[in-house]
Amino acid sequence: MKPFVLLATRAEDEAADGEYEAFREAGGLSPNELVRFRLESESLPAIDPDDYSGFIVGGSPFNASDPVEAKSETQVRVERELGALLDIVVARDIPFLGACYGIGLLGTHQHGVVDNTWGEAVGPTSVSLTPEGRADPLFGCLDESFDAFVGHKEACAVLPAGAVLLASGPNCPVQAFRIGTNVYATQFHPELTVAGIITRIRVYRHYGYFEPEAMDELIAAVGQVTISQPIRLIAGFVDRYARA
Repeated sequence: MKPFVLLATRAEDEAADGEYEAFREAGGLSPNELVRFRLESESLPAIDPDDYSGFIVGGSPFNASDPVEAKSETQVRVERELGALLDIVVARDIPFLGACYGIGLLGTHQHGVVDNTWGEAVGPTSVSLTPEGRADPLFGCLDESFDAFVGHKEACAVLPAGAVLLASGPNCPVQAFRIGTNVYATQFHPELTVAGIITRIRVYRHYGYFEPEAMDELIAAVGQVTISQPIRLIAGFVDRYARA
């Protein structure tokens, strides 16, 4: 099988490694079947998309909608490199799954509106599939309504032209959309388990997602939550797009 690619931007090793393992385990992939590029520390090398089954972009402390002057040189480089890759991915309808930061990148790339109107606090949120989501060959593996973990300062406020809304929620109207046939993005984190979100709460307690002194209370609250649906999306993505 040609490997999948995880395009990662987390500088914190504990969070970065946890994200990689979460996507790998949810997809039933061996380490050789999920290649990772940590773009926060090195430039994206020249790659041939035909060498891979598909691309995944994980979450990030970066916000795609921040003013350019507020972005670090690293973020500007990362978004330039991922934008060039998205030029190819969208034009050729190459399998792509962008989660959280990925929906901001894809939404911005496709000229939607990404801003801070629909940010959500760290924790579980309710997600419901649209009729198009229920009919979608990938999202159809999910229940019509389910809970998922989120934690984001920005979200897609206006869909790009031609995008298909696949999932919505009461606190964030755009929870997932599709471009073309094979290019997907979610606002929620399909890879996150309870253990995974607890790790991120600890790692990112000083990043403005919540008040640092609320960390223990937040960890206790998410520890009572059962999240089972979203990881099906990753397994479904792998099953649908893995190729020899």
